[in-house]
Amino acid sequence: MNPFLILAIGMAIVVGGILFLRLHAFLALIFAALAVAAMTPADVVEQFYLAQGMGAEEAHKLAAKLFVFRVTEGFGAGAAKIGILIAMASIIGKCLLDSGAAERIVNWIRVVFGEKRTPIAFSVSSFILAIPVFFDTVFYLLMPLGKAMRIRTGKNYLLYILAIVAGGTMAHSLVPPTPGPIYVAVELGIDIGAMMLGGMVVGVFAVSAGYAYATWANKRWVIPLRDTDDIPEPVSDDREVQAELPPLWLALAPIILPVLLIAGQTLAKVNEFDLPALRILGDKNIALIISAIISLIMLGWVKRKSLKELVDPVQEALSSGGIIILITSAGSAFGLTLRQTGITEELRGVLPESHLLLLLMAFGITTVVRTAQGSATVAMITAVGIVAPLLQGIDLAFHPVYVALAIGCGSKPITWMNDSGFWVVGRLTGMTESETLKTVTIMLIVMALTGLAVILLGATFVPLAGP
Repeated sequence: MNPFLILAIGMAIVVGGILFLRLHAFLALIFAALAVAAMTPADVVEQFYLAQGMGAEEAHKLAAKLFVFRVTEGFGAGAAKIGILIAMASIIGKCLLDSGAAERIVNWIRVVFGEKRTPIAFSVSSFILAIPVFFDTVFYLLMPLGKAMRIRTGKNYLLYILAIVAGGTMAHSLVPPTPGPIYVAVELGIDIGAMMLGGMVVGVFAVSAGYAYATWANKRWVIPLRDTDDIPEPVSDDREVQAELPPLWLALAPIILPVLLIAGQTLAKVNEFDLPALRILGDKNIALIISAIISLIMLGWVKRKSLKELVDPVQEALSSGGIIILITSAGSAFGLTLRQTGITEELRGVLPESHLLLLLMAFGITTVVRTAQGSATVAMITAVGIVAPLLQGIDLAFHPVYVALAIGCGSKPITWMNDSGFWVVGRLTGMTESETLKTVTIMLIVMALTGLAVILLGATFVPLAGP
């Protein structure tokens, strides 16, 4: 069967399953992987294994196995790559919220920027917090502060909303250890430290463009403060309440420490320094485990919890993280089965010579999947399964991190009624569907295109060629 037809059927199962049959993303991806594996001829699969350097006899045996074996192989490989990372990130995020560390960080940033620059403080806060915490949770945390500022100032409600969305949504798609960017980095063989640094740089430009649009939109449309669903009250400024929060250095430690360790290992590799301690501590899994331990110690100390009492928050964190691990592992299975169809060679035969067009294709595929089914993470997982094989055997003129960042930016447009985040923002702010579309949706498009422009310029003038 033609690889393009198999690809089309697999994509239809993912998008149609989520959009029309309302299947969970995990089921949609697993069903797509099973279908693709079943449709791929054994001789094509055998050629795939041979191309990976496997012996002829072993490749023949593997190709002859039942197609479900290849799905479980891809699923296991995905879990091995990102399972620990996502589990530890979930624990870190839960501890930041339960200990009050997130509130401490937000309040500190507000003080640093001052009340007049509160919208900027919201963008910075949401960007930092969305690195280890899912976007929906960050928005849920910061929106009460946005409402409080609207009541205090009597204006700029839309600016507060969009400022929070701008920072959180870009970190969610660009900076590990959030699931989407970390999965894309691993699948493309990119150092996590490089992905972190690249995501932060592109994120600064994209969020700045989003903030500029938010400022313009705030002058054009006035969004009233309407009754909305119940959300927590913002943390009191009372000194006694603030004294119960963890100190700033401890609140920041679970976020900054893994960034420093992983980035330090990356810089050591680039400069060819052999530092055994940094090689161990800078491993992405070890760095996140250390950060999770610090987070648990902080939660136990601040809330006076015993080791036994820490079981519940850890269990809650792992319950939410487990779902993400299932989805990303299913995406890994889908990606592996796609690569085994021979789609790589077919695509290389029709793609233009320009490597920059590869960035546009990565952005475009992700945007199409995001628009069709709503989830940014699922869009990134699906897109990298198609794009990753194209990089094998290609001598790129720029660092592959640019491809990963293009996928991240491509996951932003277009948010509409099939996106859970669209409803979270609308419900918690009181905005109507049309108001959310003309403000939040347009801002995400502006940020995505700005990020893409920065990526294209970077790949052209600062290629950082080489893995």
